[in-house]
Order: sequence, then structure tokens, then C-alpha cells
Amino acid sequence: MNWEEIISEYQSHLKLEKNLSDNSIEAYLRDIKKLIDFSDQPPLKIQQNQIEEFIYQFAKLDYSPRTQARLISSLKSFFNYLQWEELRDDNPSELIETPKMGMKLPDVLSETEIDLIIEQIDLSEAEGERNRAIIETLYGCGLRVSELIELKLSHLFFDENYILVIGKGNKQRLVPISNHTIKYINIYKDQVRIHQNIQNGFEDHLFLNRRGRSLSRVMIFTIVKQLTEKAGIKKNVSPHTFRHCFATHLLKNGADLRSIQMMLGHESISTTEIYTHLDDSMLRETVLKFHPRNQT
Repeated sequence: MNWEEIISEYQSHLKLEKNLSDNSIEAYLRDIKKLIDFSDQPPLKIQQNQIEEFIYQFAKLDYSPRTQARLISSLKSFFNYLQWEELRDDNPSELIETPKMGMKLPDVLSETEIDLIIEQIDLSEAEGERNRAIIETLYGCGLRVSELIELKLSHLFFDENYILVIGKGNKQRLVPISNHTIKYINIYKDQVRIHQNIQNGFEDHLFLNRRGRSLSRVMIFTIVKQLTEKAGIKKNVSPHTFRHCFATHLLKNGADLRSIQMMLGHESISTTEIYTHLDDSMLRETVLKFHPRNQT
């Protein structure tokens, strides 16, 4: 198979099986085409030393470590696909190391900014109570978007102040939920959702669109984006921002890292440490308060 045939099939794989956006697919293919322009070998014959030389030449062009890392990630994804499809027995990019990068911390919102976003919701509209419950759940429980849209009525254990969350790899975890968040879910569930014409197969989904089906990821992103713009907040805010705020605000108020790890569903506590960065003022306060040299 030549490059053109494989690229066409890989593009379909990214769209249909990986469900990537057009922009993400374009970025992947742009990186692969850089390799095509560099190499005189067909995709099934190219070897690790040739990929290493390609990356070396690419790095000499003064691209940032982040751009280099994205290129290597694109190559690994492409050759993983070839291996998965049994077009190659090996992945020539497998052992190539990604350059070290400084940690890029996402924007975090203050409680005041979160309240300001919620205040932009028009409760006179049919979707108003639903959207308020969505934002309160994202922030109050630290859910991923995929976990939010798959949240079921049968997963709500409000008497015990828990919800059952199905996370990555279908792993289940119990997440505590406050009475504050429960109140807004119940308003939506008992006053709005109950009047909807719910489609077959979606009777147990908590959050529904106006057609009585589950919400899409894109819809959640759109809701958050529109509310943030209305609030006049200039930060880069996405649904995941509320998950980050959940962890950061818990940590600042005294929660331990291990508990936050369990609530977020992280396998490694190092992942939690990235989410729950400490600002300089909190670090200074911790040293001044707890270091024995400052107790005298």
C-alpha cells in the first residue's frame, strides 16, 4: 500500500473510530505529511532510524518542545494504527522519547467567577434549570464530560449523598454529592425533565436535550462557552475547567490529595498533583504555619 491509500484509511479511522474533530484530524494528518515529505520510503518500510533522523531535523528548526511532542504523538498514533491493522509487525516510533515540557496549568476559576457564570443562565427558558444543574454537577462532583452525559437516574443515591460514576475504562466509583448540588438536580429532574417526551433507550439518562435524548459532548462545551462569554470572563474555560476547580478548591480548603484522587478517579496520584496545583500564596502560608522553625 502507498502513502495515499493508507492516509485515506487512517483518516477514516480517526473520524469514525476515534471520533476526533475535523481540526484534530487535520493536525494529525499535517504531521504525517511532514514525514511523507521527508522520507523516500513507503509507510510499511520506514524504520526507526529514519524517524529519529526526521525528528532530529524537525527539532533543528527551533520548534517548541510542545510542538515536537505533538509531532511524536501523531507518529506513534499513526504507526499504532498500522500495527493494529496488521499492516506492520512493529511500531518504529515506539521507543522514541518525547521531549520534556514544563507543566502547562489550565485556567482556574474563583468561586465568584463560577457564581457569575451560573448567574448568566436564563431560568425562564426550558433548558435553564437543566443547564444550572449541569454546571453545579460539573463543579460540585468534578466529573469529566463523558461521565456527566452518561450519568443515570439509577446512579443517584441522594439519601446517602453519593452518585455512582462510570469513568474511563468503565471503572465505577462513588463520588460524594452535596445537598446544594442535589437541590438543583432535583429541581431539574422533578420540575422540568418529568414533562419531557423521552425517547426509547434514554429513560434512565439524567440530562436530556429538547428531543428527549442524551446530550452530546459538543453541546456541553457549547453551553459552557456561551455562559462564559456572557459573563465576560476572558479565561479559557471548558467543562473540564470545573473539574480542575473542584480539585483545586477542595485542596485549598484542606482536603487531602488521596481523597481528591479517589473522587476524580485518577489511577496515579501524580495525575492529581497536576490538577491540584498550589498557588504561591498557599505554599507560603503552609510553610509559615507548619514548619517547626516558624513555631517559635
